[in-house]
Amino acid sequence: MSEVILEARGIGMRFGRFQALSKVDAQFRERELCAIIGPNGAGKSTFFNVLSGSLAPTTGQVLFRGEDVTALPQHAYARLGIAKSFQITNVFKQLSAHENVRVAVQMRHARFDFLRPRSALADVAQQAQVLLERVGLAGVGQRTAADLAHGQQRALEIAMALACDPQLLLLDEPTAGMSPEETSAMMDLIARLAAERTVILVEHKMKLVMGICRRLIVLHHGEVLAEGSPQDIRGNDEVRRVYLGQG
Repeated sequence: MSEVILEARGIGMRFGRFQALSKVDAQFRERELCAIIGPNGAGKSTFFNVLSGSLAPTTGQVLFRGEDVTALPQHAYARLGIAKSFQITNVFKQLSAHENVRVAVQMRHARFDFLRPRSALADVAQQAQVLLERVGLAGVGQRTAADLAHGQQRALEIAMALACDPQLLLLDEPTAGMSPEETSAMMDLIARLAAERTVILVEHKMKLVMGICRRLIVLHHGEVLAEGSPQDIRGNDEVRRVYLGQG
């Protein structure tokens, strides 16, 4: 089996009296496409925020390649090779698609080189164009991000995340608000990206991820209800009882 790249050990998350997560254990391996699924309120987004470093868990640890990263600040995650895309699209809407990606590339290569002129970064524009091509946006690079369709904006955000060449890509409900055509294109993109890196996505649409994910983790009331292949999950009576058919 491939090496474990990310591990959650005994993750608990409490907000006041509300226990959002309870003793959640999970492992994610290199070049694995894994989905965290469950009904609304199952704790998926909270678990995502813990895995991505946005929230420090009340109890437990997150390890990246065996190193405890639970207390690391957000910017340290990116330097380790962890990128994320949240449910709410986060792009610079007044800039063109190409400019959005170019900014992300420049932040990787020239973050502390304040005296170097932008014109000297000869390969930055080309790298941005390559990333746009990878996510299917080669033809809209000069369009303002605000003028792109919702699905295109989500793809643009992923292109920006890829600018740091992450080993691990975390996606929170990447198809939220998309049309069926946009959803299909996004799932195809995610499958291609998973051939090169570990991809973990959070979804509530079970049927959507069954066809592309090798492994699924089902949360219910903040606990792991089931884990396994799509075939395992389909045949799990508890999953059927609490979830199947809702997504």
